[in-house]
This record gives sequence, structure tokens and C-alpha cells, in this order.
Amino acid sequence: MHLVRSIRRLLALPFLICASLALSAAPAPAAEPPPAIPEQLDLETALRFALEHNFQILQARERIREQEGLIVEIKAQVLPQAVVGAGYGITDKTLTVDSGSAPGSPKDKHNWQVELTVSQLLYSGGGVSAALSAQKSSRESSLLGLESVINDALLEVRTRFYDVLLAREQIKVQEQNIQLLEEERTIAKNRFEAGASSSFEVLRAEVAIANAQPDLIRARNGYRTAIDHLRQSLGYANPGVTDPGRTPEFVGDLAAISRVTYELQAALDAARSNRPELKQLLVLEEAYEAGVKAARAGYQPEVSLVGGYTYRKDNRSRPNGFGDSLDGWNIGVQANWPVFDGRATAGRVAQARSQYAQARLRTADTTLAVEVEVRQAYSSLQEAAELVDAARKVIEQAEEALRLADSRYAAGTATQLDVLTSRLSLTESRLNQLHANYSYNVAVAALRKATGQADPFLLKP
Repeated sequence: MHLVRSIRRLLALPFLICASLALSAAPAPAAEPPPAIPEQLDLETALRFALEHNFQILQARERIREQEGLIVEIKAQVLPQAVVGAGYGITDKTLTVDSGSAPGSPKDKHNWQVELTVSQLLYSGGGVSAALSAQKSSRESSLLGLESVINDALLEVRTRFYDVLLAREQIKVQEQNIQLLEEERTIAKNRFEAGASSSFEVLRAEVAIANAQPDLIRARNGYRTAIDHLRQSLGYANPGVTDPGRTPEFVGDLAAISRVTYELQAALDAARSNRPELKQLLVLEEAYEAGVKAARAGYQPEVSLVGGYTYRKDNRSRPNGFGDSLDGWNIGVQANWPVFDGRATAGRVAQARSQYAQARLRTADTTLAVEVEVRQAYSSLQEAAELVDAARKVIEQAEEALRLADSRYAAGTATQLDVLTSRLSLTESRLNQLHANYSYNVAVAALRKATGQADPFLLKP
């Protein structure tokens, strides 16, 4: 019965307890402070750092160690058990009366005994084989679980690194916008001083500059926030840093990567075959099925081989002596058969069957969720690709429109409002291009993860 309870404890663990073959064999992470803030940080370095310091991955490694300890505990049920016991006691002489002596005469006040007992489980109604099957399935599930954790963590790091690059480029666009507006203010002042325009144009240019400042302020704050989010995803926690405001130079840009093409049906098929979450759930179904067998073993007897060796005080020797002793061995077979347990075993079997049914339903539910995720990622990639093409064309048109507006304004055939409108359109076009490139890079990474592909960083030799 203890074996059955141990199996049930194993199957009750959350199915995302996980670790990889490589990382689960690695020693526990040393309690060392993170390295100093680097001068430069690129995406590959960030991903490598996250593999070693991301807290989700670290917790997954520790959970696999916890599970391995439980597996050892369960496996111990099929191994020989040896127990050494010892005892020593003193009995008041008024309670020790020899059958041939007068009442109250002393007999023996001291008693001691040392005993070694060894037992080996021989039969448990299939519980032992179920235990080994559950152990194998749980181990495989753990490895698949870590693969999922790593994929999620690296996608998050990659996305947040892109967030930092996007925020940095947004600052540049807003600074360029203010620079163009300041140039416009200079032109307006020169025209006013030459008597070619009124002071209203100067005032309108100054208002435009003032209105552009909040966007720059928000962009700078967005950059700081994006860095903090990236630091969290990396697992970089260094409370001893002397300059908390210091940040590295982020290396990289948001230029859209080379186009990738996916067929929707091929992506769905790849996800069903490759997603570690689905593989893990299928393995867990096997573990829960073994749990049903383990629960049903409660109807069967448990048979054990029991033996031992005893070394004790000879009560026929001197009353207080330690020199005389008796010793000998014993061996036998012990069987326990729960003829009636108040239907406790029936309840455990019903629970195990329900857990198995829930596991199958969870697999079906997760399969559907994965398919929806793939479809959404595929649609997002299509949208992002179209936005990249559209943004590239629009920015060329916006730059040409501003050039024409400046020329016409200088020739007196356009108003200052035309120029300001063209500058605003150019700024919006540049921001749209940044967002389009960002969305495309994120969409490619998300679809790659949705189809069960590992991050390209992990595939490098």
C-alpha cells in the first residue's frame, strides 16, 4: 500500500516539472553574484546569459532535482530493506519472580537485544512494474517540460531585446523630428526678419517644437522601462551595483530579417509533431495509465521475503550479567492481503481513472490551443510582412513630400502649415516603419516557437 501511495505522489506532481538532459546533469548553480554590467550587449549574449540565469529555467532545474529525489524514493520500494534495532531495559526486582523461588526474590533486572531485519518485496499485484513505468514516463516528461520552459524563456528574452531596440530607435526618430522642427523655426525667423512672413509663423514653429517634447520624453521613459523588463527576463539581479542607472550599449538594429515563408498546413503539422508540450502530455498519459495499474494493485496481496538475525541477553544467566547471550537467525515469507478496506482501494482506483481521463482531455485541449496559437502566429507574420512593404513605400513618399514642401515654401508657393504637416507625416512614417520591422522580427520568432522549433541561438555549433 505504501508503494501505491508513493506512485500517486509522483503522478500528482505538476506536469511542467522539467529539466533538459544537459542541464539536469549540471551541478546546482553556484550562489555567485551576476557579472558586472557589460559595456555592450547583443542578442546572442543576452540569450546565453538567460540560459544560465533566467529564474524560470533555474526553477525548472531545481524541480527536476526534486522529482529525481522522489523517483529514488519510489524505486526504493523494490529494493531490499534492512533495519537494525537495539534495546536495553531494566525491570524492578519486585516484578521479576522466578517460578522456583519465593515471591519477591530477585531474578534478572537487566535485558538487552540487538536485531537485524531484512525484507524484500516479492509481489505487489503489478505495483512494482507500474512504479517503474511511471518513473520512466515521468523522467521523459520532465525533459520535455524543460524544453518548453527554455523555448518560452528565450522567446521572451528575444522579444524584450527587440523592445529595447525599438524604444531606442523611437528616441532617435523623436530627436530627428525636433531637429527638423528647429530648422523650420530658424527658417521662419529668417523669413520674419526679412519681412517675408509674420511672427505667427515663428510662434507656430515654437508651438510645434513644444508639442513634440512630450513624445520624446515618453520615448526615453519607454527605453528605460524596456531595459528593466529585459533585465527581468535575463534574470540579472545585482543589488550590489554601485550605479543602478548605468546600462550597456545595445548592439543590433530592427531591420527586417530576410523573408521566411511558411505554409499553414505544414506549420500545423510541425507543431503537432514537435511541440514539447504535446509530447509531454502524451508521455504523462502513459504515466497516469500506469497510475491506474498501481491503484488496482491495492486489490492484490503483497508478498515479502523476511529474514533476520537476533543477538540478545540470556535470561538464564547471571542477574546483571552481560557476558552470556543467545543469537540466531530466522527467515520466512510474509503476505498481506487487504480483504476489506472500507472500499478505500476502490476510491483510489476511481481517482486514478479520473486523472487518466483528465490527462487525455488536457492533451486534446492543449492540442487545440497549439493549433490556434499557430494560426494566430501565422496570421501575425503575414500582417507584419505586409506592413513592412507598406511602410517602406510610405517613408519614401513622405521624404519626397517633405522635400517638395520645403522647395515650395522657399519659393513662396506653399504655407508653413504644409511644411509642418509634411514633417509630421515623415515622423509618423518612420515610427510606422520601426513598428513594422519590430512586428516582423517578433512574428518570425513567435511562429518558430509555435511550430516547436528551437531558437536559432540553440542550433549554433
